Amino acid sequence: MTERTVDSAAPARGAVRPVVQAEAALVRHYRRLVRLAYVALPADRDRHSRVLAAHSAVQRALPSRWARRSDPAPGDEDPAYTALRLRVLRDGLRPRPARRLLAPRVWGLRLFTPHGGEQDAALEHALATLDAPARAAFALRVVEGLTAPEAAEVLRHAGVEQAERALGAAAGVGAATGVGVGVGPAAEPDLSAFDPCAVRVQPTDLLSRRRTLTAVLLVGVLGLTTSAAVLSGTGSRTRTGPVASSTGPAPAPPVTATGPARLVRVPADLWQHTARVDFTAWPARGDRREDAALLGRATTAWERPGPQTRAEPGTDTAPPIAPPRLLYAGTVDGVAVVLLYDGQRLARYTDGRDGGLDLARADDSDVTTAGAVVLHRQGTSVRYLLAPWVEAAETRRIDRPETPARPLDHPDGLTPAAPGGVLTDCRGATVLQLRSSPVVAEKHAFLLADLGGLVPAHLTYSPPPDHNQPARSPREATGPDALQAWARAGCAAPDGTPGVKQLNLWAFAVQPLPQNAGSASWVCLRADRWTGEGSAATAVLLPAAQGPQRTGGGPGRSCSRFEQDTVSWAWWRSPQGTEFLLAAGSRRVARLTVKGPDWSADRPVPDHTLAVERPARTNVQVEGVLDGGTRIGTPGGGPARGAADPRRSLLKQPNRSAPWVSSWPATRSGAESVRP
Repeated sequence: MTERTVDSAAPARGAVRPVVQAEAALVRHYRRLVRLAYVALPADRDRHSRVLAAHSAVQRALPSRWARRSDPAPGDEDPAYTALRLRVLRDGLRPRPARRLLAPRVWGLRLFTPHGGEQDAALEHALATLDAPARAAFALRVVEGLTAPEAAEVLRHAGVEQAERALGAAAGVGAATGVGVGVGPAAEPDLSAFDPCAVRVQPTDLLSRRRTLTAVLLVGVLGLTTSAAVLSGTGSRTRTGPVASSTGPAPAPPVTATGPARLVRVPADLWQHTARVDFTAWPARGDRREDAALLGRATTAWERPGPQTRAEPGTDTAPPIAPPRLLYAGTVDGVAVVLLYDGQRLARYTDGRDGGLDLARADDSDVTTAGAVVLHRQGTSVRYLLAPWVEAAETRRIDRPETPARPLDHPDGLTPAAPGGVLTDCRGATVLQLRSSPVVAEKHAFLLADLGGLVPAHLTYSPPPDHNQPARSPREATGPDALQAWARAGCAAPDGTPGVKQLNLWAFAVQPLPQNAGSASWVCLRADRWTGEGSAATAVLLPAAQGPQRTGGGPGRSCSRFEQDTVSWAWWRSPQGTEFLLAAGSRRVARLTVKGPDWSADRPVPDHTLAVERPARTNVQVEGVLDGGTRIGTPGGGPARGAADPRRSLLKQPNRSAPWVSSWPATRSGAESVRP
């Protein structure tokens, strides 16, 4: 049995042996440790920096040669590995900014973990919302495969006081993203996108690097020349020129092109040759893209955030995590505007006393979500900068699906002032209808809606189910059925604040109404944000109604691909004056149950809908039973308890004096309808 204490008679041997054992364990489990560090590290830097930081954290975990043996934290059969894992976790839990200066450097190349799919992107976004203890807990459960008690004990050894809370947050992320926890290292889920030992290597911007190297060489030559001149002057006994007065004005410092030298620019046709069609493929445009002074002010504003820095919900105001890419620099409506991108965020700098810096999340963008950016806003008018792959642009009123769209000029990507409007006020917001170049996607048109931020939201549509067939995926909201649905239900959108990436309208049921009163459509509108968070609102569209009647909703993942089962209900009065309780469920709902104060109804629903005649509206509870026997409730608790109040609007309007204030309403009693 190996002793855990050092023999005082042999201090040299006892001091060295732990280091030898630790080195062997580090080499043997290096990939496992680096992946653990990569998952546990904060997402406040780009993937290149995180890869290097993960390797640095594991290499720093090797104890010094004078380290003594210590009792490792339990949870592993290899004491040396357990001690290394503990040191790696402590490094991630207590980051020291000074260590970034000592991290490894790779010159001329950028390192990236393999590009994953939608699940990896969702997991990346979810991990970015967790604090350090919760990320460490997730890493222990997923990468290490520890049970909850084992992970809690390791966390406590690492200095986490509320280990159970961290484990709960980690479990929530695992459930939300579909990544299992506690499955063991041998059968761990596919986390290839989080493996810093399997990296892709790409060059940095070659032209920028060449310019930087040339500037450095010129500065070096100038320095040597100046030094030689100074030495020659000090060695001479005579002066050929006048001596500057010590009381005279100091010479002006030399002007340096700080802006362009630190910015990344891509070729104008990169989007035609890359498989990554997003903001990284945008070229630099605008009539002032060579204005060094303007670009210098813009980059300084981002590197030194101040009172004029405004960030959309969930957006970090820290300096850029990578050399920013220049997307635009020009004069718009008499104001100088610069648009930058660091791989995670967009930064729009507006010059002048009333300007400032606006930041927004824009990571994991694609052809549609990187289709346009708001460059300037004046009143209800908006001027957009369109992606280089946008071939045709139009505007259309969301409440007039039969009216043809109006063409929108966009020389060099910049549009004239286009009418805006709030999507959630049912008064007919104007949306962008864009069509991509055939080089990117043939006959691909899509809609974008301005919600007050830098990046418009992508509008999609999921049609009703077809005879219990699998749920249909969201599609572009440009077809006749989609435009009609958005015209009727668009103002029931659950979130009218900046930072929304996509709005999807899902028609999950169609219900024939009693007494031959026509049919009702049940819809769910889901808002997914760039941060990975989201919210949903269910509503019913009734014949002759002035707008959608909201029936439930709230934050969470309802009506998403991770939670495709939903139930909704509302009170309805027929044209003959009879009161009915209407309920509907999605395609897997086989039964609907309704419980009132002194009555109940429990019926199978082949068409997923139910109508119960009642003499008066009372407090009820509605549940759905899936075909597998699972019971589900309504999102947000359902609508109401009591009569509807048509005088109250479905959603609050955004606070115009504070544009980042959320417009999601508090839970209300009473089904609500919208007034136009």
